[in-house]
Amino acid sequence: MNLTVPPSQWDVFCRVIDNFGDIGVCWRLVAQLAGRGHRVRLWVDDASALAWMAPEGCPGVELRAWGSPPPGPDEPAPDVMVEAFGCEIAPEFIAYSAYSSSARGQKHPKNGFQPLWINLEYLSAERYVERNHRLPSLLMSGPAAGWTRWFFYPGFTPATGGLLREPDLMARREGFDRTAWRATHATAFGLGEVEPGHRWMSLFCYEPAALPDLLQQGQALPTQLLVTPGRPTHAVRSALAENTSQNGFQCLSSKRNQLSISYLPHRPQAAFDEMLWACDFNAVRGEDSLVRALWAGQALVWHIYPQDDNAHHAKLMAFLDWLEAPPTLRAFHATWNGLDSAPLQLPDDATLAEWTACTQAARARLLGQDDLVAQLLGFAAEKR
Repeated sequence: MNLTVPPSQWDVFCRVIDNFGDIGVCWRLVAQLAGRGHRVRLWVDDASALAWMAPEGCPGVELRAWGSPPPGPDEPAPDVMVEAFGCEIAPEFIAYSAYSSSARGQKHPKNGFQPLWINLEYLSAERYVERNHRLPSLLMSGPAAGWTRWFFYPGFTPATGGLLREPDLMARREGFDRTAWRATHATAFGLGEVEPGHRWMSLFCYEPAALPDLLQQGQALPTQLLVTPGRPTHAVRSALAENTSQNGFQCLSSKRNQLSISYLPHRPQAAFDEMLWACDFNAVRGEDSLVRALWAGQALVWHIYPQDDNAHHAKLMAFLDWLEAPPTLRAFHATWNGLDSAPLQLPDDATLAEWTACTQAARARLLGQDDLVAQLLGFAAEKR
């Protein structure tokens, strides 16, 4: 998609349910929009995670607290409004947008006086995504009565909105020095010399019931486990009955037989990507880290966000169908996500190679499609 889109004002709205998920996706979105020359205001109710996720900020992106007053008369009115994950833009901002847009004077032939209003939905591989992508919804009441809101679905197929991907991501991935990264990590965590036969695995999960099995089996294999902070660290330490500190200092690593564990600090998004690139097997959760694990091209298991009505089961199966996952990977996902009580079985080298090849084939399919920001910009050019 090569439509030329002039610089415009984007207002993106995010309400944080999971600091690592909603805000992670939204930050990648606004940073990529700004990187392509657009002005962006990110309205968010909890920006605290950005202190470590994006400590340097991003030129062209301005943070605004959720509920703060709309832009003043000397600030640009929105050309595009994006409400992420159905967060519902505040009525005051909609009223402001209606006034400021009509005050521009010249009615747009396609869009009337309104800015383009996009509801950016959650990621899924289920069939309804293709059916509902780019569908309009006419608002019948309120300050935006008569406006159209458009539903935009990220996804894995050409009939969806695609996935977030920076233009230079694959070049950075190909230039990454895994050996050097591992050596630097080993030095920082006091692990000694890196053993070439060790399997490196990252762990970003909720609290899977099968976690004790994974840790037990990992002790019988030369394994370096990188545990991300927060719930994964608490889950691992609970499963191992470890003390959280030693001599008054936080323990950064531990060892159980052949299993070496590193407890990682929070890290910026780019550094999180590098961790995924450095590992042979990535356990990820939610939406943002799943997409980044696909771009990493290594074997992965997805811990999907659990829902009370078990709606996530169908969502997981749809993803595994799209992934064309082999039976062993399907079985691992089912146990990891609590869909059954079968014993967890860590992959041997041949099985891990099969899982990696599966991820890389899926990545190749995705690279043949336009990324999410390119599609959003094309949609904006089409509608405005």
